[in-house]
Amino acid sequence: MDIKSLIPQREPFLFINEVLSIDKNVIQVSMQFGAELDFFKGHFPGDPIVPGVLLSEHCFQSGAALIASQNSKDVAGKKAVLTRIQQAKFKNIVRPNEIISTTTQIKEQVGDVAFFKSIVTNSDAKKVLIIEFACALIK
Repeated sequence: MDIKSLIPQREPFLFINEVLSIDKNVIQVSMQFGAELDFFKGHFPGDPIVPGVLLSEHCFQSGAALIASQNSKDVAGKKAVLTRIQQAKFKNIVRPNEIISTTTQIKEQVGDVAFFKSIVTNSDAKKVLIIEFACALIK
């Protein structure tokens, strides 16, 4: 499934390259932060790493994509907007050109608010980030 059919973000602020799998409550996505991306020029020059805030945004976009994939009348014409960040635990760093994989699941949905948990792993299957967050659907 094309990520651009699910969420409104576009380059240079689209942080999902591929949807690996998706079902009602879980989405798996991947991303490779190419070395040519501008933020690497200033984020630890000489030894660049992906900023934690962009890893978090990657997770938020996966949650928004999961909600959008539900194709219900409750989702039509709305977009998912971040309302809460909880329990962010950064375990490892991500370097330029490294591929990450993320599993995001809906823990609970109450009306137009969904609560998520994402686990990001690197190509060595080491956890990079574990984060819980909430998004609200708004018009």
